[in-house]
Amino acid sequence: MKRAARLNAILDLLAEDGEVNVDELVERFGASAATTRRDLDSLAEQRLLTRTHGGAVAHSVAYELPIRYKSHQRAHEKESIALAAAALVAPGMVVGLSGGTTTTAIAAALAARDDLAAGPGITVVTNAVNIAAQLATRPDIKVVVTGGVIHSRSYELVGPFVEQLLRGVRLDIAFIGVNGMDAAAGATTQDEREAAVNRMMAERARRAVVVTDSSKIGTVAFAAVGGSELFPVLLTDDGADAAALAAFRDAGYEVLTA
Repeated sequence: MKRAARLNAILDLLAEDGEVNVDELVERFGASAATTRRDLDSLAEQRLLTRTHGGAVAHSVAYELPIRYKSHQRAHEKESIALAAAALVAPGMVVGLSGGTTTTAIAAALAARDDLAAGPGITVVTNAVNIAAQLATRPDIKVVVTGGVIHSRSYELVGPFVEQLLRGVRLDIAFIGVNGMDAAAGATTQDEREAAVNRMMAERARRAVVVTDSSKIGTVAFAAVGGSELFPVLLTDDGADAAALAAFRDAGYEVLTA
């Protein structure tokens, strides 16, 4: 197992169990004890866990995994969603992209579409600095970055400066990533500031699409973004439960699977 995937898996175990020890990690991942200790030390330096004698415990503050680690989770599903989302974009469109691993995959899928380089290209409006950096070298994609204060774990810009810019633009389509998607509760995120930006980005779009992998279907996070009145379309992967998707359709969503 590569180091990035191993670090991600350690954080997953911490999120589930609250603690890990070196011996268990050695047995699970096959790395040496010295390597495992270095892994834990590296995560501790980033304040993602607290080291203990023989292992580690979850940080005292509940956390959302930084995007650089979450990007390894359900990568195949996110790639499938990204390709389906990119297919909804036509040359000349103004596209909104919120932050998140799925929308980051969508940015990569848009950058890979050679047909968008012909004619007027596209404009991408984003509050995610990693997405802006990813697209900055593409001459056929005009990148508009909102202002704001950066959220270190998601690379998203939040706050009133973001909302000020969004009030002055119109989007043809917006792809909004979320932490939870429930037929009754709608789209939700872990952070209320990100929820506010996501809501406004969706409001400024002619068509707003929630993009989320099936692991988040039926999950409700802390801050509400909106329901089918804001997001007429839900795009997820084909691993989603059929009954859950039927509930979304009953609630007024158009459901697309990739």
